[in-house]
Amino acid sequence: MPELLTLYHDVRGFSLYSHKVEVALLEANAKYRSHKFDVYSKPEWYTTKVNPLTGKIPAVIYGEPEDSDPEDPPPNAFKLIESQVILEFVADLYPDSGLLPTEPTSRGRVRLFVDAVSRYIEGPAIMFIRGQDDYEPLLMGIEVIQGLLSDPISDTGECFAVGERFTIADATIVPFIARLELASKTDLGRFEAGMGLGFGEELKAPKYEKFRKYMDQMLERESTKKTFDMERMKGVWTEIFGGLR
Repeated sequence: MPELLTLYHDVRGFSLYSHKVEVALLEANAKYRSHKFDVYSKPEWYTTKVNPLTGKIPAVIYGEPEDSDPEDPPPNAFKLIESQVILEFVADLYPDSGLLPTEPTSRGRVRLFVDAVSRYIEGPAIMFIRGQDDYEPLLMGIEVIQGLLSDPISDTGECFAVGERFTIADATIVPFIARLELASKTDLGRFEAGMGLGFGEELKAPKYEKFRKYMDQMLERESTKKTFDMERMKGVWTEIFGGLR
């Protein structure tokens, strides 16, 4: 039976990297507690006792008692940083969750998909939302990802990145899907007015049908809804981006 895991992340829910870990924990039905703080005003206990190496989020501590103080972990506590490392750790803790397949070729496909998200979606999506580039590179990345997606399950029509179950490949792309949906529906971002809506219109083209179907299904998963409330995040984005144009 896995022990308690403590996840350290941002009170605003703005971090893509913390989000993917949250999604995986929910999909695994993991035993964990959430400890949030203001990432823009990092407390000293975090940078000295939890993640002195980089000071970034997310981080996890594993195996401490439930009544332990998350802000004062012992020096020998088991700590992990880097979201993708944490995802594989969660998958190993909960092998029955299917987050990482047991069959070698399927595991290879999961890791290839994760790498493709890092190469073709992460940078273009962040640069688009920050107003540092238009959405053309992002659309090109979406075409790459679409080519890697498994076909829908014939009986149910369900779509997953790899195979017939939710894996860490899906958890890796969900934070981008959620934020791109928000940008395309609200036009919030540092880009020029109308570009978010324009991106949403582009995604309606028949050439992106498979990705759009996958995107819609990921948005409807309980793990996505519980970790990314669209109305709440609209308020967060309005606070961050609203007056920047």
